Amino acid sequence: MAANFAPSTIWTGDNLPVLRGMNSACVDLIYLDPPFNSNRTYKAPIGSKAAGASFKDAWTLDDVDVCEHGELADRNSAAYAVIEAARLAHGKGMQSYLVFMAVRLLEMHRVLKPTGSIYLHCDPTASHYLKLLMDGIFGKGQFRNEIIWSYRTGGVSKNYFAHKHDVLFYYSGGLLFNMQTEKAYTKSKSRKPGLVNYGAGKAIFHEDDQGVYNLVSMRDVWEIPYLNSQAKERLGYPTQKPLALLDRIIKASSNPGDLVLDPFCGCATALVAADRLRRQWAGIDLSPLAVKLVKERIVVDPAANPLWAGPVGLDAPPRRTDLGDLPNYRTHRHRLYGEQEGVCPGCNTHFPFRVMDVDHILPRSKGGTDHPDNLQLLCAGCNRSKGGKTMAEWRAAQRST
Repeated sequence: MAANFAPSTIWTGDNLPVLRGMNSACVDLIYLDPPFNSNRTYKAPIGSKAAGASFKDAWTLDDVDVCEHGELADRNSAAYAVIEAARLAHGKGMQSYLVFMAVRLLEMHRVLKPTGSIYLHCDPTASHYLKLLMDGIFGKGQFRNEIIWSYRTGGVSKNYFAHKHDVLFYYSGGLLFNMQTEKAYTKSKSRKPGLVNYGAGKAIFHEDDQGVYNLVSMRDVWEIPYLNSQAKERLGYPTQKPLALLDRIIKASSNPGDLVLDPFCGCATALVAADRLRRQWAGIDLSPLAVKLVKERIVVDPAANPLWAGPVGLDAPPRRTDLGDLPNYRTHRHRLYGEQEGVCPGCNTHFPFRVMDVDHILPRSKGGTDHPDNLQLLCAGCNRSKGGKTMAEWRAAQRST
């Protein structure tokens, strides 16, 4: 399905309504580096290019989370069960975080092509829960790798091994995979550069300042240096990732011209890497700083892209164009009345047909459509009370009164 937005677009705001407004099966590769539930507040230092960027990565359970969790029981029972287990094992903060992630991952699954790939970047704080969530949403059969990004930074503890790695979960429904290689150094002093017989076949050996090596298929443990404070690409963004990491992901799981989406794009490293590798891209972030940083970080080659004037910055979600010409949503009244057996799901009360109104479970103002799956009948009183809220938001308001 074709995308219903132009490449090189960055939306500012919550990514959920933006994802809900995207056409299904239009993205080739998704990379996301979401909050990790680290219970920390991140801020870019004053004077850095990313000054002003900050976010609080701490989670407390509220009524909306509870109601959204309840809705997951119908939408994806596996995700519901994982979140309930996390609440029992870890607590309400983890439950809230996983509800936040689940509703967004469900939309990412919808917008990703069946042949596409997704890489979820996290750390051991919640990685084991997120793995179960990804299995429930994308399917355990689409799991490809748990990639360990290993690095060295300052700061160690005397009470446990130093925390020096992140985790990337790689899922894919297709066969597209461009094998990457890495250097394997030999300790043999007799080995010289050139083509030689090696094991069952032949290998080409090379030499650099570290010794003689040949190129082998890349493992799932990646040694890529963390960005230190003196790195040239460092912007001061609190959770910035190195371009080398994103280059590797994009090269492996996409081809030139493919569409790459980063729904938590931050300082836009994934978008910059995608652009350098001649992929189309789009991003979403809470801060408008992402648009500014993309303009500064992408160096345009006038000969290769003479018309590019920078990213398109939007705050209104796109409107889906992949549902065809749907009939007026009010024509579903009789069908819905029969399916619900005349019972209003708002107050769980039976009403005559004449006092029931067709309602959007997810309002159109928040990315909802007139598709039959997004419609229900509410009694006139519940419909007025719900207004433009989602069902989860409305139920949460009811709980708090």
